[in-house]
Amino acid sequence: LTAIIGLIIAEPDLGTLTVVILIAAAMFFIAGGAYWQMGMGGLLAGFVFLTLIRLSPYRWQRLMVFLNPSSEVQGASYHINQSLLAIGSGGLWGLGFGRSVQKYLYLPEPYTDSIFAIIAEELGLLRAMLVIAAFLFLAWRGLRIAQSAPDIFGRLVATGITTWILVQAFINIGALSGLLPLTGVPLPFVSYGGSSLIIIFVAIGVLLNISKHTNVRT
Repeated sequence: LTAIIGLIIAEPDLGTLTVVILIAAAMFFIAGGAYWQMGMGGLLAGFVFLTLIRLSPYRWQRLMVFLNPSSEVQGASYHINQSLLAIGSGGLWGLGFGRSVQKYLYLPEPYTDSIFAIIAEELGLLRAMLVIAAFLFLAWRGLRIAQSAPDIFGRLVATGITTWILVQAFINIGALSGLLPLTGVPLPFVSYGGSSLIIIFVAIGVLLNISKHTNVRT
């Protein structure tokens, strides 16, 4: 794990690093890790994250924009402001499928990292909430599969896959909604990208295989 984290830091990709660390923390907890160990790991991870953010000018700028998104509207905070504008203009029912305005050279990366903002703009808040509900349902089913897995290995794998999808979705939606600093994490199953979609489908296949061998119905 240390080698993987080192390679991700060298990339550099703090968003993916966050996902990997949270997956590892969830699996460690399920494996029976002590609370004090998780607490110490959390403090260490927090220190590393703050250090990486402070040493990188663009990461520090993203943090400042997160704390004050109204600053530099045409500069560093342009992305988050265009995202909030897309979500807000959609209202409850949206502008209509395919009628987004922000995806036409206003909102950066509308087909990948910013896709949820376009969904909210075109389909509205109520139907965008269905996307969130789908991820929560998937998380519930994944945790049920992990709980009923036939062995500890299956339980850890199911937990890791479920945590991966849930955390990645939470970071993407949270960043576009202004709840988290912006980061380049795609929305699982939705963001454009063939390789990402294939890997997600493989992971779901593994999760279904674990479910097939559970001792009780999930």
